[in-house]
Order: sequence, then structure tokens, then C-alpha cells
Amino acid sequence: MIVAANLKTNLTRAQSDSYIKELGKFLDQKSITQDVFVFPATSSLNSHATKINVGAQNAYPAECGAFTGEIGLVHLSEFGIKTILIGHSERRHILGETQDEIAKKYEFYKSHGFQIIYCIGEPLEVRQAGNAALMEYLSAQYDGIDTSYEKLIIAYEPVWAIGTGLTPTLEDIESLHAALKEKSTAPLLYGGSVKVSNAKEVMALRSVDGVLVGSAALYREHFETMISYAQELEQEKQ
Repeated sequence: MIVAANLKTNLTRAQSDSYIKELGKFLDQKSITQDVFVFPATSSLNSHATKINVGAQNAYPAECGAFTGEIGLVHLSEFGIKTILIGHSERRHILGETQDEIAKKYEFYKSHGFQIIYCIGEPLEVRQAGNAALMEYLSAQYDGIDTSYEKLIIAYEPVWAIGTGLTPTLEDIESLHAALKEKSTAPLLYGGSVKVSNAKEVMALRSVDGVLVGSAALYREHFETMISYAQELEQEKQ
């Protein structure tokens, strides 16, 4: 199972280094076998000797160049980073990234062999428009994306649930994940107000392969609890 933490614009480099160091100790002490990802803020990227998959929340699709405010492949390579988050709803809806821009970024980092967590999701008005409108909206977010890429992980995040405390019902999550799995065989995560109180129920769903956690992951102990839930669920399946 996959458990990922998007730390967004939080935690300094020192705080992020401590977070990853202590989390690594926890994984070793508890003999965790799940795939754990952490995405620190850009200024908090660093080299880490750990089995945690440390990735970038964003990077420009170029090695380097005249792209003010961005980082490129050369900066990620400095820290040995080979994992990236692409298509997150906040970059789509707040920062205005288009599907074309997202697809170019995806293709660039795919060409360099990156592990990619690719995010899709819908705002509340699309969800309220019905299932056909919802699937049409989500399908458009696959445009230009090679869904057969062997290092792809997809994360479904209902935009209206992120940071609001609202979540779809477990039945809704299972139904939508089952439909999305028909579009790609890549592992499929759920994101959107994932927290300690609902993470285990969500991860127990048949079509859910893990979770992408936002604000709740800022509390390392909470994130560790979610990882423990994933470990328990995997052991129960064996």
C-alpha cells in the first residue's frame, strides 16, 4: 500500500529534515513494508539517506533556464530526487496550470524516469452535475498522459473535500475508484481530507491502493498512525 504526505507550503528545511529523519526511524522500528512518500516544500528539499521516497511538489519541465521562480531537473538531481507530484488541484485551480502544461511536465519527467504521482479531481459544481459530467471532467485530465507508464501512481482528490473536512461516502469513493481503474492499471490513491479518523476505512476499500494526505500529515505522529493502519491492512490480507 502507498501512503504519501504532501506538506505543501509548510515546514522549514530544518523542520522537514527532522520530520523525515524521525519518520525514517519509525519505519525501521516498526518494520514497515509500505511505500511511503513525503513531498516537502521546494525550499525544504534536501538529500536524505532513507527508504522514504522524498519527492518534489513541483518542478519546471526543463533541466534549467530562464524560468523565474521555478526549479528544474538540475536542482532535483542535486538532491537525488527522482519522484514528483504533478497535476495537484491547487496548481490547477489556484495557480492556473492548464492540462497542456501539465501534460508537458508529465512527459518531461517521464522521459527522465521519475516516479510520478499524478493528481486528478473535480470541484463541487461538477460533482453536483451528475456522474456523466463528473467522468467527462475527470477523463479530460487524462489528456496527454501516458497511463501505461510503469512508474505512474494516480491520486484522485475531490477538490471540494481538500482542507474542508468533507469527504465523499465510502460507497462513493469505492464506486468512483472502480470506474477510474478501468482507465489505468496504475495504483490509485485517494486524497481529500484524509485524516486519522477516516484513513483506515478508506484504505480498506477494495479499489483504493493508498492515500495522499495533506494537512493531517503535518502532524508526523498522525501520519505514522496512518502508515500503521496501512501495515495492519496489508497483514490482514495475507
